Amino acid sequence: MFRNFKIVFVLLIIAAVSVAAYAFAAANTVPDTKAGDGSGTVSGYTVTSVVYTLNGTDPSTLDSVAFDVGAAASQVKVQLVATTGSWYDCTLGTGTTWSCTTTGLDVSTIDQLRVVAASN
Repeated sequence: MFRNFKIVFVLLIIAAVSVAAYAFAAANTVPDTKAGDGSGTVSGYTVTSVVYTLNGTDPSTLDSVAFDVGAAASQVKVQLVATTGSWYDCTLGTGTTWSCTTTGLDVSTIDQLRVVAASN
């Protein structure tokens, strides 16, 4: 008889834990959330009026490059050496003209003018 009481007691404990776990899980609330997908037009910039400024003391190095991007941009960067070259930050001058300081860049390594611009 005592053995049956132990089994019943263990079953009651398991049932109590199960009910408590269910009550806890049923009490959880999850706030409404949103997710979405969309698209927008991405159009390029037209780079014109490119001006390279050589160093006055050592003309084998480039001090800066300036150009016009043709439309408003909030951030512009350039890369002048393909694949391994550094990216240079540019600053807005007047209108849509940007200037990028490249002090010390060896002119003989320049093999491209890659301009990345964004308007966000």
